[in-house]
Amino acid sequence: MSEMDIHLNEQGERDWLFPYSPSRRPELIPPIALAYIGDAVYEVAVRQYLLSKPNLRPHHLHQKATSFVSAKGQSRILSLIESMLDDQEQDVVRQGRNAKSSVPKNADVQQYRHATAFECLVGYLYLSKREARLRELIDLGITQMQQENNN
Repeated sequence: MSEMDIHLNEQGERDWLFPYSPSRRPELIPPIALAYIGDAVYEVAVRQYLLSKPNLRPHHLHQKATSFVSAKGQSRILSLIESMLDDQEQDVVRQGRNAKSSVPKNADVQQYRHATAFECLVGYLYLSKREARLRELIDLGITQMQQENNN
């Protein structure tokens, strides 16, 4: 294994998936930058979830992924988990919701702002290395959305 394969911290433990630390503490990263990484992390989580299911046809995977990662889907997940957030997480969500960004022409402004807030939270948890909390919230959101879609 090369040095790039596993990045270890001072205690000799695996530090994270990739050996690139953010340039500043997560609390100091602008909300839009947190949303940028959060979008990617959430996309990988959704794709991994979909690959755990039996239907692996590309068209089906794309349709299902879109329902989870769209602004509407992310906004819905935030509404499902928001009551479970601690004070720090609520603050991150507030900052993400209030962040200045352009809104795509085909998106509802409120849904887009809530989706950005959700991505911001995911990015914050990821960069804070709160892996268990990140998994808990994403799993809860995906599970509840899946149940709603099946009813």
